[in-house]
Parts: sequence; C-alpha cells; structure tokens
Amino acid sequence: MNRKLSTLLVVLLTLSVVLTACGQAECPPCPECPPCPEAGECPPCPEAGECPECPECPECPEVPVAGGERLQIVKDRGKVVCGSRTDLLGFGYLDASGKNIGFDIDFCRAVAVAIFNDPDAVEFVPLTAAERGPALQTAEVDLLARNCTWTSSRDAQWGNFTVVTFYDGQGMIVRKDLGATTLEDLDGATVCVTTGTTTELNLADNFRGRGLEFTAVTFEDTASVYNAYDEGRCDAATSDKSQLAAIRMGLTNPDDHMIMDVTMSKEPLTPAVPTGDDQWFDLVKTVAYVLINAEELGITSQNVDEMMGSDNPSVKRLLGVEGEFGQADLGLEPDFAANIIRTIGNYGEVYDRYMGPNGDAFELPRGPNKLWSDGGLIYAPPLR
Repeated sequence: MNRKLSTLLVVLLTLSVVLTACGQAECPPCPECPPCPEAGECPPCPEAGECPECPECPECPEVPVAGGERLQIVKDRGKVVCGSRTDLLGFGYLDASGKNIGFDIDFCRAVAVAIFNDPDAVEFVPLTAAERGPALQTAEVDLLARNCTWTSSRDAQWGNFTVVTFYDGQGMIVRKDLGATTLEDLDGATVCVTTGTTTELNLADNFRGRGLEFTAVTFEDTASVYNAYDEGRCDAATSDKSQLAAIRMGLTNPDDHMIMDVTMSKEPLTPAVPTGDDQWFDLVKTVAYVLINAEELGITSQNVDEMMGSDNPSVKRLLGVEGEFGQADLGLEPDFAANIIRTIGNYGEVYDRYMGPNGDAFELPRGPNKLWSDGGLIYAPPLR
C-alpha cells in the first residue's frame, strides 16, 4: 500500500469516529466549569452543549456570608432595617405625631447611632408574630427587636439571639367580676391568644399539666386578640406580663380588669440577627452592653460630656477617651458609645422613658430588669 493511500485511510477512519459520536455535526468544545465563589450565590454552570460526553459541572456548595459583609450592606444602604411593631404600648408603638417609639424601637435607634451617629438612619418593618422567623431566616431585616422570646428552637432555626434586654413572664388578664385568682379558677374557660407564639404553647402546657380544660381562641395578630377579649368573646387573655400591662391601659374600662398573680413561663426578650456574620452579631450585642454598662457606671444622656473628664478608666474607655474595647474590630468609631448614650441614654433611661414612674406608656416596676448590682438580672460583660 502506498503512502498516499495509507494517509487517506487514516483520515477516513478518524472522520468516521467523529461523525458517529456527534451525529455528523461538529462537536462544540466542552465548557469549563466556573470556580465556586468564596461567598455569595453560586453562578449557574454553562450549558454542556450537544456532546453527551461532556461532564456536568458540579454544584457549588453554599458559603456563609463573610464576616463584615452585613455591616457594609447597612453602610451602603445608609440605614438599618429593623423588624419591629407599631401596636404595643411601651415596646413599639406610634406617638401622636406618628413616630415609632418604644423600648425596642430605641434599641434599633441605638444601633443606627453606633453606625451612622443618626437615630433616624433606620427603617422599621412591622412584623406579625408569624412573620418574625421568616424575616430573620431570609435576612429581610438586619435586626429583629420585637419583644421576642429567646428559645432553643428559635435560636437553632431563626437566627442568632443576642443579649436579653428584658426579663418577662407569661401572665393572664381577666375581668375582676369573674372572681378568678388562680389558673384552677379558669378550668373550662375560653382564652384569647396569639397563634404561632411561645404564649400559645405555654398556655397549653400549663393547663394540661394541671389537668384543666380550656378553649383557645386564636388570632394571628396581637391587636385582634385584645379586641376580642375587650368585646367579651373570651374569659381571659394571655401574654407576657409587660404586654398585658400595656394592653390593660388601652381597654375600654381598664379598672374592670386585673392581671392575675400567676407567672406561667420564663420569657427572656432578646433582639436577634440573621446568621452568618459574626461581626454584625458582635456589634449588636455590644450596643446592648454599652447601654447596660453606662447605667452601671452612672453615665447618662445628661452628663456624658462631663463624664469625658472622669478619672475612672472604665468610663474613659467606654466613652472612647482613652484605650479601646474592640471598636475598630467592630467597624465602629472610638466614640460610638458616647454617641449612643448622648442620643438614646443608658439602659435605665430607656426603661424609665416608657415604663418608669413618669413613663410615656405605663408604669411597670423594674423587678428582674434592675441591674445585677441592684438585685436584678441585667448584666453585661465589661467593655475592655
């Protein structure tokens, strides 16, 4: 066989293989799979083309948000997005001018001051009880401050719970003429309660644990619960005692109702943040520590500038005059704590503003919400 014929046979054989594999069409080159990103969503893999021999690109694993990303998102946006409420006296409600105010609202404003030195650099997103978890899970909000109870399952499923800012317990409100003073007196009663809450579960646990019967009248939003109770559609209503004190003030005839002397649960109310960003988690916690330590050190909105000249090293460090306690690591200015105290006040000032003897909402003795040094449970690690 001569050389030309041999070469021709090789070419024909090669062409036959190609045509068989590609259906008599030229195969496009197999695409390269993109590298998985360090953070964020995985980009879509390119189409594999017409060649069945091309391997599929592997799925990129989910990568958590990088530390510091949430703070940068907030800064770029120019405001903190805070899940809250507008219908609970004392914690989150509207004043006569329509401004959102309250104990939880002031905490959100304190975070805004820490970042922007502006208490109005915050957007409040009113959430129902059922909307709280999803809003955290999807990071719809940067922060949830909505008299929310910290539980183990919520911590595992919703987000990261920060610092207990209010210790509460579930109670029961009834009409005085009902004559009920114990839960046993409510055997067979109808009880109005917000669905999808720890309140609903605690109600069932307490009654069934005592062998008592009850009928739950459930509503998704808190306002409907107390409207129904005020209209006489249920014998009692249940929630955190602080909430009951607020609601009682808004009933048609407040003096006709009483909060029973029973505590059905532990309710540590705690701001929470989405998972995945330790710096943001630490920042929000530190804002709470600032409020608490400021009260303990006697620093108020009225004397903060004077206290800049204090000889107490803890005071000077807190106010950013001398030393530091991690401000740079949190992405904050050295004097952010002084700005918070000057604008919002310390923990005691915030509490008294709404629930103190001359509070805007109602009077509720601090009880367990006193500082640890005064016999309460409010405690924060030292800022150093």
